[in-house]
Amino acid sequence: MDLQYRNNTRVMGDGPATLVFSHGFGCDQTMWRYVVDHFTGRFKVVLYDLVGAGQSDLGAYDKIKYNSLAGYAQDLNEIIDQFATGPVILVGHSVSAMIGALADSQSPGRIAAHVMIGPSPCYIDSDDYVGGFRLEDIHSLLDTLDRNYLGWSSTMAPVIMGAPGQPALGEELTNSFCRTEPEIAKQFARVTFMSDNRNDVVGLDTPTLILQSTDDLIAPVAVGEYLHTVLPNSTLCLVTNVGHCPHMSAPSACSKAMDSFLAPWGGAHVY
Repeated sequence: MDLQYRNNTRVMGDGPATLVFSHGFGCDQTMWRYVVDHFTGRFKVVLYDLVGAGQSDLGAYDKIKYNSLAGYAQDLNEIIDQFATGPVILVGHSVSAMIGALADSQSPGRIAAHVMIGPSPCYIDSDDYVGGFRLEDIHSLLDTLDRNYLGWSSTMAPVIMGAPGQPALGEELTNSFCRTEPEIAKQFARVTFMSDNRNDVVGLDTPTLILQSTDDLIAPVAVGEYLHTVLPNSTLCLVTNVGHCPHMSAPSACSKAMDSFLAPWGGAHVY
């Protein structure tokens, strides 16, 4: 299996530890460009596209394998085995934060740390857990997406991005959503929004930085607080930002928070 072709994997930078950047739903690796150059002088950096996204090999998409996040976690571990050296820190945006947690569970001890940006182990409210959505809200969202994916993308992408005053970012996310093959996007959306990974994160003791926007429609602050409670070796950092993609709309704040957390593996950045 040619992982470089399957996942459009790129390796850059140099350092004693490896940062593996994993993007969220509707995105691809290019959306890390706002922060990645900040780290390439101190870390080896691995960028890749989830199968079905970006410039990945669409022929590798398997509806059965990717009917759960575990299939993506398996891919991530294969990428780590082939391309990473030294301690491995996973930087996962949105659903990829949970893909990273699953990869950690699949290969205990291989991952040194996590940076979770806008993570959510479960999007649906239940009992005393606040995920941000009612079950009927998620069903409605998925039904709309099934009926008119391009229309849904054009409407929802700018809302997900947020970033008032930076309309180009909303346009970029919209274009990314619309480039994704609709049938793959529909399945990935269902897998993403219907997943419940709370049992997978409770007690995970790998050092974790949780980066949460102060105003995020998809992953509200309560979700970050929940993760901070159940991840025993975690740090919660709230980034002043509107939207679900602070690595794009507030990259400097994200980079600074990551610098402090990553210092044990890559040295301090000089500002």
